[in-house]
Amino acid sequence: MKTCGECKQDKPLSEFYVHKAMLDGYLNKCKECVKSRVKKHRDENIEKIKEYDKQRANLPHRIQARKQYSQSPRGKEAHARAHKKYVEKFPMARAAQVIVGNAIRDGRLIVKKICSVCGSNKLVEAHHDDYTKPLDVRELCKKCHAEWHSQNEPIYK
Repeated sequence: MKTCGECKQDKPLSEFYVHKAMLDGYLNKCKECVKSRVKKHRDENIEKIKEYDKQRANLPHRIQARKQYSQSPRGKEAHARAHKKYVEKFPMARAAQVIVGNAIRDGRLIVKKICSVCGSNKLVEAHHDDYTKPLDVRELCKKCHAEWHSQNEPIYK
């Protein structure tokens, strides 16, 4: 048994994180208190944490690790599971994507390689505002596409 330094409750050692620097080998705050403190800090500093996470994700060794994982059997299985879940959750969106892909392949639809919002020519995608009109698309770069979806809801019906 150990007393948490924050909530002052006696709890079994399994309720404390291992911490080698402490004399008894366990942190002096229980897991519940640590989790609530971390959550509160994250909520109060969400913009700084998002920026930190973005910078951290772009470190070369992390990019390399993601690339290696995506090419591994486990990474390919995870991708297949995520794709299947997406198709089940958004069948109309997936159908519209297939229709657009077929139309592009057959030459019935020409998608310009320039973003209609910012003019970028990097990673331009066909975007649907309304999935009930599958061939009514506009060109958005990946960044503008993500921005649009974060602020808007596409039409499904």
